[in-house]
Amino acid sequence: MKFLLRLLTWWNTSTLNTQFHTWRHGQRVGEDDQGNIFYQTRDGKRRWVIYNGETEASRISPDWHGWLHHTWNEPPTERPLPRKAWEKPHAENPTGTPDAYVPAGSLRRPEPAQRRDYDAWQPE
Repeated sequence: MKFLLRLLTWWNTSTLNTQFHTWRHGQRVGEDDQGNIFYQTRDGKRRWVIYNGETEASRISPDWHGWLHHTWNEPPTERPLPRKAWEKPHAENPTGTPDAYVPAGSLRRPEPAQRRDYDAWQPE
């Protein structure tokens, strides 16, 4: 079953074709804190990532994202981005998950706040 998933789906992990292409043409550049592995061709023109788990683009940190999109040439393993004291560590986008932000008064809260800032219209 796992073999069929790797053969037919791309969202669980890399497909067999991607793994073969990576084996033939890829040069490992580095790995991020989530276990995603980054590669480039030997001439450095193409860059890609093999995700550790679900393929979700928001799991890529800004420094690796910049390297993937040729914003800078050196990968974060060679030249890390300077960090400010107020910066939080990178986290993937939680939208659509139970961890998503739910503001006060939202209907998604277990006990939504009572709305008293308007009077409902009543037909006459």
